[in-house]
Amino acid sequence: MNASLRLSLNSLRAHRRRFAGTFLAVFLGVAFLTGTLVMGDTLRASFGSMFGEATSGTDAVVRGADAITAPGEAQGVRRPVSISLVRSIERVPGVAAAAPQIQGAGQLVGADGEPVGGQGPPTLAGNWITDRDLNPYRIAEGRAPAGPGEVVVNRGAAAKGGLEIGDTTVLRTPDPVRVTVVGLATFGGQDGMAQVTFTGMTRADAEKYLTERPGQATSIQVRAADGVSQRELVRRLAPVLPKGVEAITGQQSARENTDMISSQFLTVFTAFLLVFSGVALLVATFSIHNTFAIVVAQRTRENALLRALGAARGQVTAAALAEAAVVALTASAAGLAGGTGVAAGLQALFPAIGFPFPEGALVIRTPSMVLPLAVGLVVCLGSALLPAVRAGRTAPLAALRETAVDTSGASRSRAITGTALAVLALTATLSGVLASPSLRLAGAGALLALAAFVVLGPVVATTAVRLLGGPLDRLRGVTGALARRNALRSPKRTAATASALMTGVAVVSLFTVFGASLKATMDQTVSRSFAGDVAVSTPSFGAGGSGLSPRLAPALARLPEVDTAVGLGKAVAEVDGAGRELTVTDPAALARAFDLGTVTGSLRGLGSDGLALTRTEADRQHLRPGDTARLTFTDGRTDTFTVRAVYGPSQLVGDYVITRSAWAPHRTQDSDRLIAVTFGRGVGAGAGEAAVKRAAARYGNPEVQTREEYARSSAGGIDMMLTLVYALLALAVVIALLGIANTLTLAVHERTRELGLLRAVGQTRAQLRAMVRWESVLVAAFGTVGGLGLGAFLGWALVKASDGVSDSAFVFALPPLRLTLVALVGLTAGVLAALRPARRAARLDVLRAVAAE
Repeated sequence: MNASLRLSLNSLRAHRRRFAGTFLAVFLGVAFLTGTLVMGDTLRASFGSMFGEATSGTDAVVRGADAITAPGEAQGVRRPVSISLVRSIERVPGVAAAAPQIQGAGQLVGADGEPVGGQGPPTLAGNWITDRDLNPYRIAEGRAPAGPGEVVVNRGAAAKGGLEIGDTTVLRTPDPVRVTVVGLATFGGQDGMAQVTFTGMTRADAEKYLTERPGQATSIQVRAADGVSQRELVRRLAPVLPKGVEAITGQQSARENTDMISSQFLTVFTAFLLVFSGVALLVATFSIHNTFAIVVAQRTRENALLRALGAARGQVTAAALAEAAVVALTASAAGLAGGTGVAAGLQALFPAIGFPFPEGALVIRTPSMVLPLAVGLVVCLGSALLPAVRAGRTAPLAALRETAVDTSGASRSRAITGTALAVLALTATLSGVLASPSLRLAGAGALLALAAFVVLGPVVATTAVRLLGGPLDRLRGVTGALARRNALRSPKRTAATASALMTGVAVVSLFTVFGASLKATMDQTVSRSFAGDVAVSTPSFGAGGSGLSPRLAPALARLPEVDTAVGLGKAVAEVDGAGRELTVTDPAALARAFDLGTVTGSLRGLGSDGLALTRTEADRQHLRPGDTARLTFTDGRTDTFTVRAVYGPSQLVGDYVITRSAWAPHRTQDSDRLIAVTFGRGVGAGAGEAAVKRAAARYGNPEVQTREEYARSSAGGIDMMLTLVYALLALAVVIALLGIANTLTLAVHERTRELGLLRAVGQTRAQLRAMVRWESVLVAAFGTVGGLGLGAFLGWALVKASDGVSDSAFVFALPPLRLTLVALVGLTAGVLAALRPARRAARLDVLRAVAAE
């Protein structure tokens, strides 16, 4: 083994340039993975520290015991608690102080008239707690609010909105409230709680604007006397709390807040990055395998001489694996350092792009170092295993051969295996799409399809390259013909080189097709369901934004230019024990602004105890018109509702509809998420839209959009996702580019004599460079076309499988312009990959090249 190791180290020193591409591929993949893990650990630790510091003075939190969570929501809604409970708590032995916390949605309007925040993270408003220890916010500038209309704003939100102390602005609660900024605050030493905005007002204003029923609070913060632990305090509070109210420790509350940030952002974001780390490493696997396969082929005579001199098969195999291990270890170690640098760079970059990364040193945990190191070693050694075994099987007589060029191609067994995998992949995918819709089954089919493409690559490479390279004979003459012949020389090598690019292009194409399908689905949803002329909305998604004033829709309905204005509010309740989101609206006006399909029963007669639901949900709950359902609201009350209407699916309206009179006894902070407006007969689009905008300006100036504009803005988040996908997958394309460049460099080395002979018989340097470049373009075209086909197929499968497992009707759409751009990027990668090998080939000394073996 020592002899094998020495042989490997000597070989690496002699041919270190051959493994430069492999080193970079492993380095980039491990660095991306390490950076993702370190960044996730740092964010979790930073937010945990921030919440711990902010709530260090709160020893217990009294709140509603039960939370109602609708599907798709990360955090449930709890019942409020009575503020009168504060007096009972203060009398408990061991309680030093208690203060109610009244919190709701409140969105500031910046100095430029635009809302601050709301693009995902919540925009919060609440009462300013005067007890410094119980208040997680600290006054950094100015003073606390003392009178009506005075507010404190977290410093980060003020900076985004261009607001300073003394400025007067609007706070949407959702009703617009004129407020004056008298102070700026920090949270746990930071300018805010991530991108969450907070506006603190007096307790009287909070009760007036943030709750429908004064005298109720979101929770009660409690501070313990000296010598009383948090657990002991919670134990003492339990006897005085009414049914449905609980006490938890301050530490548990901080932990829940950290988990909330983690579940809503960190876990999803890091999982997203980990997926693309996996794609990058998968692409690297193809590049590494191809490099070692070529190196082994080039060393056929060298390995044969070793075998002739007495080296055993195991020694030759061990020597090849030792080379891979050294490359893997050094590249992975460098990747760990590079990944730490990536995390540090992201920590500095996040504030610049609007995400306030909490301050603090990088957190580097052992698993975040061990896992990437192990992955780098496994990927590199696994990729080199088959070429190393092939090296060990070299016969001693191979030393007598004059050439060591790899001419391996497609075998009958490979064709049979690849065809079987393709049939299995097609069966699994179609079963997961058509027979019994299943994302898991479709995903398994996608993995099998990728494996089938890789196995069948050498089988179809000859035909594909001939077809793709056919025009070269006419366009580039002899140079093009030579380039095509070189690409056909080793179908196995061509397929392995193209597989790396194919994987990256397939993933890009998959997300491109799925994103286009989502946009088409959203556009169809709005076109089919939305019958209004304009939509009034707030530019927010997720938990962000404050919504629209419920008084706006009636105000718009009174305009002479308007025929119908109906608002869609949001409520949460348990329907027969399951959390569900309810739409609060005027059912009679609803049908005039939205297409509800076939309605069974009557929407006009819902009243205060009636319920309407979609046909899908009615079948799921086994409900028909005339049946009853028990609804439990967040205030703890349970009422019996009668199903009075069943309507067709409507993504904009939702699955359940109740009236505002039914919701009124249970609401805390009422708001609309969307208002649909239809104009009166004879009213022009311009005049009607102008009238709606003038009326809406008095209610916080929400956005007024035409139907087409509303559809485009609803799909705006998809373009943001695709931009991030393209940026992340650029890494995979770079690694694939390195693989092509490395293969061409090694091919130039093994064809040194051939290239010298071509130069000797009259080929110019320019023609030689063009030949190498066109060979690279043909390989890239093979990978790009295969990736586009595979990505489009998998995109279709994902769309159809999603259509089958959800209530939404997904539309499949192919975006020709974006896919053409992806194809151009793939071909450009081929041109770029060939620049250095082509330049190196053109610089070969003719006499030395001809004399080379």
